[in-house]
Amino acid sequence: MPTLNFGDLTITSPAFEHTGRIPDQYSMAGGDNIPELNWTSVPAGTKELAIMVHDPDAPLTDGFTHWIAVGIDPSANGIGGDLVTEFIPGINSMGDPAYMGPAPPAGHGTHHYFFHLYALDTTIAHDPAPDRDALLAAIGGHIIEQARVVGTWSVD
Repeated sequence: MPTLNFGDLTITSPAFEHTGRIPDQYSMAGGDNIPELNWTSVPAGTKELAIMVHDPDAPLTDGFTHWIAVGIDPSANGIGGDLVTEFIPGINSMGDPAYMGPAPPAGHGTHHYFFHLYALDTTIAHDPAPDRDALLAAIGGHIIEQARVVGTWSVD
């Protein structure tokens, strides 16, 4: 696991409050739309930004990774929604290079979706596209700072 380096880097979403419910339009049932994410205070020396959206509450050994985006230019200040930001999609837990919105099993309660933003001191390999394990291995020792915003969702 990467070292936890929290600093001035922040990530927020105008779509939901930190620890608030993610609107249905960003869920699997709502079309798997990527919510707008904004960030500030990217640290000096950042060569690349990466994002991982992970649900640790999923009933799987390592949770469920809903989205990975790598190759994000550090001069960008957001992604998703109506923002046009270039990125390279990583591989989600279903084996697809796409965003998968929240879709916890019925009766499984509220799940937490961690939108992790990593500021890296290097560029990482994008071919093949990384899954969660490959991303965590690649960024280990290269995180200048990280930030996260958490949203919740349930079918109940």
